[in-house]
Amino acid sequence: MSEPHPVLVRQAEALELFGRRVHAIHDDQWEAPTPCTAWSVRDLVGHLVSEQAWVPALVRDGATVDAVGDSLDGDLLGPDPVGAWEAVAGASRAAFAEPGALGRTVHLSFGDMQADDYCAQLVTDLTVHTWDLSRAIGADEQLPEDLLSFAVREVTPHAAELEKSGLFAAPEEPPPGADVQTKLLCLVGRRP
Repeated sequence: MSEPHPVLVRQAEALELFGRRVHAIHDDQWEAPTPCTAWSVRDLVGHLVSEQAWVPALVRDGATVDAVGDSLDGDLLGPDPVGAWEAVAGASRAAFAEPGALGRTVHLSFGDMQADDYCAQLVTDLTVHTWDLSRAIGADEQLPEDLLSFAVREVTPHAAELEKSGLFAAPEEPPPGADVQTKLLCLVGRRP
């Protein structure tokens, strides 16, 4: 049996880590603010649920964004946000793990991308938002070194473009001798 692709290892780790934080949210924390200034905890989890919900259609089925249409619009969390997360996380993981899935072309709103690159992008988003959620709910903010290093490698070539998207604050220069987590947070405009 061959070793799993490195991006699938990171994906499993990121899904598990974010899932642990979702399970740690107390009932009175869903409307709490997050480092993503426009989002509550519920909004943040909803964003990640939405991202993962797209994966089966885009990766497994080869669908376009237009073909999916508005079927994934709106509140995907419903009355059981934790259950919603678990369902989409499992489906996303399964879609990327199918034989040949990482070599497929994914049709995104901004153009085509290789599925392995799309998976890496989602892993990076999960990693950053795990920190956001951790801070919002008072959980342990220290993230695993391997995920952080992976995310820094993914973000570094695109850091200047992230601010232009309007979804990220301007990157900051990390302090001298900064650890890898501080470097990542500075790259994506977070204040560690």
